[in-house]
Amino acid sequence: MPEKGRIIAVTGKGGTGKTLVSTLFIRFLSEQDTPLAIDADPASSLPAALGVEVRQTIGDLREEVARPSAIPFDESMPTDLMLERRIGDLLVNTPDFSLLVMGRSEGPGCYCLINDILRHAIDRFSRRFSKVVIDCEAGLEHLSRRTMRDVDTLIVISDPTMRGIKTAGVIREIAEKLEISFGKIYLILNKADQGEKAFFEERIREIGVELIGVVPEDPNVKAFDRVGKPLIDLPDDSPAVLAVGEIMERLGLI
Repeated sequence: MPEKGRIIAVTGKGGTGKTLVSTLFIRFLSEQDTPLAIDADPASSLPAALGVEVRQTIGDLREEVARPSAIPFDESMPTDLMLERRIGDLLVNTPDFSLLVMGRSEGPGCYCLINDILRHAIDRFSRRFSKVVIDCEAGLEHLSRRTMRDVDTLIVISDPTMRGIKTAGVIREIAEKLEISFGKIYLILNKADQGEKAFFEERIREIGVELIGVVPEDPNVKAFDRVGKPLIDLPDDSPAVLAVGEIMERLGLI
């Protein structure tokens, strides 16, 4: 069986800039190879940031699985292989990257089945791609559900607020308590300046998460968001692009 690719999961509380950082990670990685992008947030904001239209999601597949008669059954094919083939049909392939979107289910009930399918997809497709970037659901649910397992690099995004910093500490504590395997956990301070970095550095050290970099407030991001332009097309000299590029160099990703 092929070796697993490097899995980078991006998490944090809502509104901190997870999707921006995930998008720029994918942008830089696509200059070297063809990474897999996974939008694991039911809000599904990553496709728009990448400039990609998605027609089917894992949520749609959940509806099919919930109605077995909707899926042609082949007795000669193992169930897990059949599921993997259907997940493969959901992939949006571009010349630069591939994208898989979690989405929402239309039917009632919890996200247990969607998360099971997503977990299966991560386990299987991480062996087809050298790099996998997961834009996680805001909050801590993906940890408590153990959707993110065997992640090589966990990136926690925080805005320059004490609440965001505390969330990063809670994420680390939950990961350790649930014995989730992470190679390394890092913190990125987004929409912050060097003064705010200095202000929070001691508190960040106290929570036991390494600060890997700071992404400044970027007027280009606001301008792109205002008109719905894909963030992956930010100018090369955009402050956020330059900052994330430096962070990826420190992480050994580029």
